Amino acid sequence: MIPFEDKQIYVETHGDGQPLVLLNGIMMSTPSWKAFVDVFSRKNRLILLDLLDQGQSSKMEERYNITIQADVLKCVLDALKIEKTAICGISYGASVAMHFAIQYPDYVDKLVLFNCVPYTSPWLKDIGESWKLARFSPQAYYHVAIPVIYSMHFYNQHLDWINTRKDFLVNHVFNNPVFLDAMDRLTDSAATHDVRHGLEKIKAKTLLVGGSEDYLTPVSEQKYIQARIPDACLTVVENCGHATMYEQPDIFAALILGFVNKEEDLRCKIM
Repeated sequence: MIPFEDKQIYVETHGDGQPLVLLNGIMMSTPSWKAFVDVFSRKNRLILLDLLDQGQSSKMEERYNITIQADVLKCVLDALKIEKTAICGISYGASVAMHFAIQYPDYVDKLVLFNCVPYTSPWLKDIGESWKLARFSPQAYYHVAIPVIYSMHFYNQHLDWINTRKDFLVNHVFNNPVFLDAMDRLTDSAATHDVRHGLEKIKAKTLLVGGSEDYLTPVSEQKYIQARIPDACLTVVENCGHATMYEQPDIFAALILGFVNKEEDLRCKIM
């Protein structure tokens, strides 16, 4: 645990080499990365952390702005004595990563942003509101929040995996009032996300990744960001929804490691 103000932040490190931070999506926590730990720590020092209201980190009592999560990341890096690192964020984690790269640009070597948006639009905010309204029933929460994360093809072709995951979420996660309270606060913090007027300040080499069937954060949102971060590149994973790490895990890992560890700047020539 690393102290942050009067809270505690859960952190794991694995392996040695160039640092690589992975930032969770809104419903994720450090165990979500279990399948990727070995591959990401072979040549890199992998840093995993639970942001405030996630996993084993402290829970908040009041609502907060998403920018506090960027301060959490700075606190963690300072405690680990890491002066510069590659950062990869997915969805909510990508929002935090962009805020961090704007607020603390000297810490960021390379930036990888999966399934992200420049701001939380009224449409996306109302989707979050629907999660909060569905908390009266674990089954309702699941059906409101989860199916849209995946592409239709993946969901229909992997029903055994989907149903196993559904049973776990309904019976062990979405019936937990502590988790649901934290999700309400995280959802409200996501509603404060807006980096439209700060994207030009991001100086790190940046790769954006979208899914061709991402219904929550469509590729048009990543194109907007790409056009405003100097020299940023965008790649689109075909037949993939919002959960790239689950639908296309090999491509997910290859894109991150290839971009983070490549010494020559060939990004735009190969994508």
